[in-house]
Amino acid sequence: MSESNLPQPDNAVTASATGRALHALTTLLPALGEGSHELSLSVERRDGMELSAGLYVSVEPGALRVDQSAEEYLRFFVLLTFSLDGTTVRDASLVAMTADAGTRVRGWDVQDGWLHPITPAELQMVATSFATDDASPYTVGDPLVLPPPPEAEE
Repeated sequence: MSESNLPQPDNAVTASATGRALHALTTLLPALGEGSHELSLSVERRDGMELSAGLYVSVEPGALRVDQSAEEYLRFFVLLTFSLDGTTVRDASLVAMTADAGTRVRGWDVQDGWLHPITPAELQMVATSFATDDASPYTVGDPLVLPPPPEAEE
C-alpha cells in the first residue's frame, strides 16, 4: 500500500491525538524521575512499513531538557501522535531506558489511543535483546501506569 493509499486521518481525530501525545509526554517524563532518559518509539504502519524515532531527555529538579535537534523532537512527537491516532498505525510501542545505577527499562504499548504498561515479563524479554556491558546492566523497572487525559476518561 503506497502512502497515498493509507487511510487519511480526520482533522478532529488528529487534533485529539496531538493533545494526548502532549499529555503523554508531560505525564511520562516527570514519572520517569530525575536522570537521563532515552525514549524509543517503534511503529508499524497499516501498510507494513516500520518506523522508529528516539528522544533523549534529561530531567532535573524544575527543568527538562531535550538533548536533540528540533527536527528530531518533531519527528518523535509526530510519530507518537499518529500512533495514538491509530488511523494509519497498526502497532506501536514506547520503551524508556533510564541511566542511573545501571539502566532501568520500562515500556508501553499503544492500545485504544493511549499508552498502557508492558508487563514486566514481556519487558524482560525486550531488555535482554539490548546490548549491555557489565558496567550498566539492564533491569526492568516497575510498570508506570500513565493517567489518560481528562477528556479520555469521560
